[in-house]
Amino acid sequence: MELTEKITQLLDEKYTTDEAYHDCFTVDIEYRSNSNRLHVFIDSDSAMTFEKCHRISRYLESFIDTNNWMGEKYVLEVSSPGVNRPLKFTRQYVKNIGRDLEVTFLDKTTEEGTLIKADETQIVLTKEVVEKDGKKKIKKQVEIEIPYTNIHKAIVQLIF
Repeated sequence: MELTEKITQLLDEKYTTDEAYHDCFTVDIEYRSNSNRLHVFIDSDSAMTFEKCHRISRYLESFIDTNNWMGEKYVLEVSSPGVNRPLKFTRQYVKNIGRDLEVTFLDKTTEEGTLIKADETQIVLTKEVVEKDGKKKIKKQVEIEIPYTNIHKAIVQLIF
């Protein structure tokens, strides 16, 4: 079994057996064998705290060390995915309702708007558009339904 599969199993067990982590989930696991670096991205439906990341790191470290999965010298990083990483799961979209997204479609075109809905099959963005009515410009809100199957990536946009 690959290292990433072992880590996935350990985390899934932790999420189901430890009440403090019942709303957590693994977003991604990146292992770089050339630098012996393992980066685990975790998130939760509620707040992802430094303390949760720290405890998960210690939990994983104990198994990695006991079983000598990565040798004596390795780097383990456990963190939340951060806003610059694409959303991957429905529950991440739900958590980000009300925030601005930039969605890149499979054909590489993009759309930006505020995420107002996310269900099992699609997301809905809203954005303001300006339409001309003769010489007048009319601003109106439009909703854009986007099936997950059409999304290449979606990234939360921070407004400063």
